[in-house]
Amino acid sequence: MSYLEVMKNLKKEVAPVYMIYGTETYFIEKLKKELIKQVLGQEKENLSIYELDETPIQEVVTDTETYPFFGGRKLVFANNPVFLKAKPDKLSFEHEVSTLERYLSNPVDYTVLVILAPYEKIDERKKVSKLLKKQATVAVCNPVKEYEVNKWIKDLAVQFKVSIAPDALEIFESELSTNLQMLENELTKLALYVGENGVITKEIAEQLIAHTADNSSLRLVDAVIEGDLYKAISISKDLQKLKEEPIALIGLLSFQFRTILRVKLLKQKGYTQSQMQKQLGVHPYVIKIALSREKKFQLHVLQRIMDKLANADAAMKVGGMEKELTLELLLYDLVQIR
Repeated sequence: MSYLEVMKNLKKEVAPVYMIYGTETYFIEKLKKELIKQVLGQEKENLSIYELDETPIQEVVTDTETYPFFGGRKLVFANNPVFLKAKPDKLSFEHEVSTLERYLSNPVDYTVLVILAPYEKIDERKKVSKLLKKQATVAVCNPVKEYEVNKWIKDLAVQFKVSIAPDALEIFESELSTNLQMLENELTKLALYVGENGVITKEIAEQLIAHTADNSSLRLVDAVIEGDLYKAISISKDLQKLKEEPIALIGLLSFQFRTILRVKLLKQKGYTQSQMQKQLGVHPYVIKIALSREKKFQLHVLQRIMDKLANADAAMKVGGMEKELTLELLLYDLVQIR
């Protein structure tokens, strides 16, 4: 099951055995915290944590089967199960995996065992892997793919019992798609703001989302594309409040427009989106955003913009004019170019 499915079910009922695997640390940590909350509450005496590259699995199973000293339920985390890899790490001891296989067939009801495998995938040909997939609740915690971000945001909105307007959804994607923790934090904040069954509109999202410097540079590009000088200057001032120097803002703008230019050139050569991503070595969403913007510019316009940015950068480094004024004059020039 996906992270969201397991998290949803976990809040209703706790299974005796979990296997959590994948490379998205954010998802893994969220599940660990929720398991601790659901199984132990405020009491941490019955929590055991093992590293399976240091401790044999048979010792973990023995602890799992030992009745909790303080009563209640036990929670046992077993991290880094190297025996699930296609090529297990060499250790100074041997894992008696048959002990775990036996336990999976008849787990005790007073302990929750969690196998944590921070790997992209496990060797599913092994008997123990097949048993875990059959007997345990499996949570796959790999990073959200670019095409899954939209659905992930909508699923979160359903959990929070709010809806997101399409144009507000675009803001979530463009601002926060590469930072899942910030995305969930911001959606939580906006859900509290609009209340149950409320609608998160574009205006609310623009007003309340905590913008980062990199993502706000996208809004700055949008303002330039829209020819909205007032909006462009307002965003630049917001960025300066985030302690971004004017010369750094020119760098952010240069990166965004350089990416748009390079994507346009690659598109003319027949490159696919995935080929562009490999060629430029940036996040897939950066390519998606650039593709949506490049069609709004002719090639010679993008080249003029890059010249303007280079000239402003040089002027600011020479120090012949106040930096804030140089930036505002640059923005004025950029919104005029068509």
